[in-house]
Amino acid sequence: MKLWKKLILIGCILAMMVPTFGCSEEGTMEKAGKKMDQAAEDAADAAKKAFE
Repeated sequence: MKLWKKLILIGCILAMMVPTFGCSEEGTMEKAGKKMDQAAEDAADAAKKAFE
């Protein structure tokens, strides 16, 4: 019974590590999303300055 628990634990640890190593490169959608986030932040900053 202990062997099953160890195997399940190791499986869970490996499953959590997959996204960490599998997503090392940014895709085009991720780059576009970051640009949109930056544009939204810039617009919010400009709006704050305009109201001051």
